[in-house]
Order: sequence, then C-alpha cells, then structure tokens
Amino acid sequence: MAGGLALVVGVVLAAANLRPAVTSLAAVLSEVRDTLGVSAAWTSAVTAIPTLCFGLVGMLAPWFSRRYGARAVIGGALALITVGLALRVVDGPFVLVAGTFLACAAIAVCNVLIPVVVKDSFPASKVGAVTGAYSAALSAGGAVAAAFTAPLEELVGGWRGAVAMWALLGILAFATWTLAGRGPSPSEAVVADPTPRRSLLRSPLAWAVTVFFGFQSLVAYTVMGWLPEILRDTAGASSTTAGQLLAIVMVLGVPVSMIVPPLAARARSQSAWAMSMAFTGFVGFAGLLLWPTAATGLWILLIGIGMGVFPLALTLITLRARTGQDTARLSAMAQSLGYLIAAVGPFAVGLLHGLTGTWTASLVLILVVLAAQILLGHIAGRPRYV
Repeated sequence: MAGGLALVVGVVLAAANLRPAVTSLAAVLSEVRDTLGVSAAWTSAVTAIPTLCFGLVGMLAPWFSRRYGARAVIGGALALITVGLALRVVDGPFVLVAGTFLACAAIAVCNVLIPVVVKDSFPASKVGAVTGAYSAALSAGGAVAAAFTAPLEELVGGWRGAVAMWALLGILAFATWTLAGRGPSPSEAVVADPTPRRSLLRSPLAWAVTVFFGFQSLVAYTVMGWLPEILRDTAGASSTTAGQLLAIVMVLGVPVSMIVPPLAARARSQSAWAMSMAFTGFVGFAGLLLWPTAATGLWILLIGIGMGVFPLALTLITLRARTGQDTARLSAMAQSLGYLIAAVGPFAVGLLHGLTGTWTASLVLILVVLAAQILLGHIAGRPRYV
C-alpha cells in the first residue's frame, strides 16, 4: 500500500479546506447581503451553489482522474480552491458568485477523489481510521471558519478581508499535498481499468446509498448556509454568537468522525449507526422548531451529533463496494447525484422563509428529510455490495 504518514497529513489538510468556502460566508451572510444590496432570492441561490457544484462537477471527477491521475487532480483542485476564495471578495455580486462557484467546483473534485485515494492507499484495517481523520479535519475546518470569520471582520476591516483569509489555508494544503501526494496512486490504475461493469444506476443499493448521502448533505449544507440566520431570528442570537453556535455544530463532528467510522466499519451492519444518528438530528431540529429559546444549547448539541453522519456516509461508500474501481464509481454516483439532491435544501429553505416570513415551514422540511434519512440508513447500512 502507498499510504503513509505524509499522505495522511496531506489528506487531513486537504479536508480542512473543503468547508470554509461555505461556513465563512454563512457567518457573515447578513453583512454580505447588506453591503452588496442583493435580494433574498440571490442569497438563497448563493447558499445553493456549493451543493449544485458538488453534484454537477463531481460527475467529471472520475474522468479527470483517468486522464491526469487522482493525486495530481486533487493538487490542482486545492490550487483552484485557493484562487476562488481570494477572487470572490474583490468585487460585487457577480464576482462573488463566480469565485464561490470556482472554489466549490474544485471542492467537488476533492469530495469524490479523496475517498478513492484513501481506499487504495491504505490497508482495509486502516480505511475507517483515515476516513475518520479526513472527516474530523473537514468538520474542524468548517467549524474554525464559522467561529472566527465574524470576529475577523473587526481585525481586517470588513467581511471581505475576513472571508479572504481562508485562502491562506488553501495555500498550506496545496503545498503539503504537492509534497505528500507525489508518485502514482494505486487508485489511478484501478480507476483506469476499462473492464465493463453493470451500471450502478440499476442497483437499488447504490440508489439507497446515493439518496442517503444526498439527504444527509441536504441537511448539512442547509445548516451551514442558514443556521446562523435561523438562530438570530428564532433564538435571538447575535451575529457572533450565531457563528459560534454553528462552529459548535461543526466541531462536534470532530470526535464523532474519529469514533464512529472505525466502529461502524468493524460492525457487520451499519444500519443501527445510520438510523440512530439521523434520529438524533431529528430530535435536535424538532426542539429548535418547538422550543428554540428553552434549551438552545441542547438542540445545537443534538444537531451537531446528528451531522456526524457524514463520515459514516463516506464509510458506507467504501464498505458497499468490493474494489477501488467500484468505490470510484459509487463515490461519483453518490456524491454527484447526492449533492444535486442536496442543492434543493438550502434554496428551498431560504425560499420558504422568504414566502412565509418565518422559519417554521423550513424546519418542518428538514424534519421530513431526516425522517426519510432514518429509513434509508437502515437500507444502506445492511452488509451487501453494489
């Protein structure tokens, strides 16, 4: 196996760059909207860009991998994330959309290919642990950006400088990956294998994994895009406090990511894990809907634990596939189609809020999605292969 400590560090730093593009903007969304003078529809569209990019561009990731090699493509994507984060703050609404699209398109490629590199660069006994480290870094990166973007405004003179600061993390990740990701990856040979395979679109299990991934992503990106606004309006939180509460939600994913994937990977079935975590999120959102000010901290805790289902969803992709090639195919399907499903969430939640003037309908929508996620978790977690 081609995995080693240097590659683990590269994977961790790459993962840390896959959420700040979303959570940093969410933390100062009100200020961005006021400064640029944009509409509520524009704001809803911007919150939907990440998942839309992840779905559309993620479909191209296997082709890029076959053409240039998985590790080289990930390195190029990290460079584009850095450029996009810096670009989006230099001008008005159009440039912000363009920079966000560029960064999120590059993130989409990393989303699909990093699990493939992990699958083929580390022994099966280590895949759960490395996936946990990857997911923990992903959550930590999002949490840090959510917590510190608003306070950085005062230090750097506004939201533009605060949002652009996260491009520095991209530079660090690119430099590290350039060193750690040198040499051919076993995944490249696997992905390039031309052996014909049955289409996963005809596999009920592949669809269960895909929709499960899509629904958990829908909830996650709705939280990252709208939770600070929801907390401001329903719980009376300030801008800084709302960003910090979002950071708590994200940082809770760190211990969950380190603990759940290795344990779930050792179990014969992952259904109980998937169902219980979705149910935890359901209880948290139900509390936020019914008693937003009575126990806000408890609801945030439960939502954060429930969002820890993301590393489990990644683990399911690797566990439901027999080979690296099947992992690449299932990863591309689950993340491409799954993120297209997820793109509906942030836009629909913002639209419902704009139409009703409250967050009630939006929160009910999230609860319906989580209820469906519980059922899908039972199906996707059963020990079978696509």
